[in-house]
Amino acid sequence: MPSSTITSKGQITLPVEVRRALGLRPGDRVSFRTARDGSVVVEPETVDLMSLKGSVKSNVRGVSVEQMQRAIEKGVRRR
Repeated sequence: MPSSTITSKGQITLPVEVRRALGLRPGDRVSFRTARDGSVVVEPETVDLMSLKGSVKSNVRGVSVEQMQRAIEKGVRRR
């Protein structure tokens, strides 16, 4: 069974066997969950991109086809 030592700052290094089993790579995040029986579950913290939909508001307004056509015509006239 892999083990690790806690540093004075409360940090640990996850053993390579655990990182491989969880599919973790440098820079990945993990979450810790305490189960009802007192055991601690370590899970990769993944984000489903679709869950982020709508979380960032854009201040860019859309334009109509007519507005685009007028802008093109205006640019052509300037030449």
